[in-house]
Amino acid sequence: MATATPQRSRLKLSTGERSRVLIVDDDPIVADSLAEFLVAEGYDAATAFNAHEALEVLADAERPDAGVDALPRPFNVVITDVNMPGMDGIELLRKINEKHSSTVVLVLTAYGSIESAVDAVKLGAADYLTKPLVDSELRISLEKALRQQALLAENHSLRSQLDTRFGLDNIVGQDHRMLKIYDLIEAVAPSKTTVLMTGESGTGKSLIARAIHHRSARRDKPFVEISCGSIPETLLESELFGHVKGAFTGAHADKVGRFLAADGGTIFLDEINSASPGMQLKLLRVLQERRFEPVGSTRTIEVDARVILASNQPLEAMVANGEFRQDLYYRINVVRIDLPPLRDRTPDIPLLADHFLHEHASEQGKQLAGFSEEAMDALRRYPFPGNVRELSNVVERAVVLSRKGMLTIEDLPPNVLAGESPYQMPGEPAERSGAGDDADQPWTPMPLAEAMLEPEKRILLKALRANDWNRQATADQLGVNRTTLYKKMKLHGLDRMSE
Repeated sequence: MATATPQRSRLKLSTGERSRVLIVDDDPIVADSLAEFLVAEGYDAATAFNAHEALEVLADAERPDAGVDALPRPFNVVITDVNMPGMDGIELLRKINEKHSSTVVLVLTAYGSIESAVDAVKLGAADYLTKPLVDSELRISLEKALRQQALLAENHSLRSQLDTRFGLDNIVGQDHRMLKIYDLIEAVAPSKTTVLMTGESGTGKSLIARAIHHRSARRDKPFVEISCGSIPETLLESELFGHVKGAFTGAHADKVGRFLAADGGTIFLDEINSASPGMQLKLLRVLQERRFEPVGSTRTIEVDARVILASNQPLEAMVANGEFRQDLYYRINVVRIDLPPLRDRTPDIPLLADHFLHEHASEQGKQLAGFSEEAMDALRRYPFPGNVRELSNVVERAVVLSRKGMLTIEDLPPNVLAGESPYQMPGEPAERSGAGDDADQPWTPMPLAEAMLEPEKRILLKALRANDWNRQATADQLGVNRTTLYKKMKLHGLDRMSE
């Protein structure tokens, strides 16, 4: 007499917040009795009599339900027998790890198959239980499994937040050059290749670097960022490579450098153009050999860190002027990403402005409908010398000051309303900033670097005066760090004027 195939016995599941457990066993008596015990213990429980059936139940639970809350309610824990016909418990464990990574698995085994249970734990099972089950052991294993599942769920949530913050969706722009940059990020992220980014300050180089890291196999390892221009030359080597106790005055203890901190992950060296020739040579060695010595030490340290670099100055011109090592330039210029200034992609301004509006309004707890037509027109006309960073600051200021349901021209700073920056942009036509036209003036032959000194000095002077000689405010407005600003002030003799 043929034995009837048992039908899946699924207990009624609540729509509350009780933890959900799926029991998988080819013996219906064992599965149902275990489910009844778990319900009495305060769990929601369901049963499946083979691995394929279990995968169907898990998939159904992760689809929106037609029930009360219409939300998916995945299982927290699966308790599965190891020895089952067809797909066994070990293979089921592999499938759950692939398709339901936030669900934790406990395995059931008879006394004679402990080895397979241990193998299952090595493959990711939270624990194993032996038949016949002991109630107290089951309770302890379930509590352990639920703690692990909570951590997995939290990690999944954090990963989703990172995807939102550092994914390509957060890099806003439809300009054809930006679309090419998106393709470059996708192409280069999986590799270990060194990436060089160029562009004015404020164009989003740090965000691009983080997006590359986040989309790589190193995403779970450290991302370390350092601005070479913001650290004094005497301390930069120690910051990058670390030092040993007593290496120099003030070195009271060993220090781990940024390269070692980034081991296995990514290090982003911003403003690499500000590094001295000596530092450039040390960086060249690290890039070529992936090894270095901390300051004051003879011990060589090997490091595996993906290197991304950025420059806010044209490195080709610096190489031609002898300010940047040619061999280092060729070493870092493997994959290059050139970020255009915001004034060259004005159609992206409304997209970016709306993006920053929602971001800052959420931070401030405000509900704003958007920009008035006049306010958006003013943003389009403004040249944004500080690029995307300046636009974000302008929108944040407007959100903070707004007292209406949308942002209007009353919420924008005076220079934005005037449609011009407080200083003339490099290479900008003179009539835009009100300066006289010197096109008819005689030309005195001189190197380009020397010819650019006077316009740079005028820009600095105008910006400093506009900010009452406040260096930090001037640096922020110009899109450079304070150290870079002071170096340029000293070069042009403007540091003495502020004293």
